[in-house]
Amino acid sequence: MTLSKPQADAARAHLSSVLIRTGEEDRDAFRELYALTQAKLFGITLRICGNAQAAEDVLHDVYLTIWKRAGGWEPGRASPITWLATIARNRAIDWQRAQGVRRASPIDDAPDIADPQPSAEALLLDDEATRRLHACLERLEQQQRDVIRTAFFDGVTYAELALRRAVPLGTMKSWVRRGLARLKDCLGG
Repeated sequence: MTLSKPQADAARAHLSSVLIRTGEEDRDAFRELYALTQAKLFGITLRICGNAQAAEDVLHDVYLTIWKRAGGWEPGRASPITWLATIARNRAIDWQRAQGVRRASPIDDAPDIADPQPSAEALLLDDEATRRLHACLERLEQQQRDVIRTAFFDGVTYAELALRRAVPLGTMKSWVRRGLARLKDCLGG
């Protein structure tokens, strides 16, 4: 489902409003935030954790963190869904590290999660910002593009990437840092 720019902007503005009210400790807004984002955030945690029970446990921690830190979200720095997805990704990676488990199968083997409602992902990722992000990613050098996508979309840590590419950890961090700086410049932020 592709949304028009006004629809995508309205969905983003609504999610921003809900997140701001959550930061003001509005419990009804927090319930709405959960309803709008739980499918996407569960998908992130499931992809990284590798099993549903662990993903649910991590998701619980994610929403506790969101409740505590929502007041610190700055609308001008990141879109609401990006901020929320980053928390989910980081909590799932923390869980994975604590387990000492490495994912044994590729992400493509994970089953899709059925959700009859349009998800926050469908509402927010089909807008102009997503197209700009992908266009900017394509402008990066192949190696930077690959490591950024693997780190941020597949939940692979920098240390794992460095091992996979047989480069020092500092080199991997430099590749990602320079790539992210170029993305920021390209996106105008």
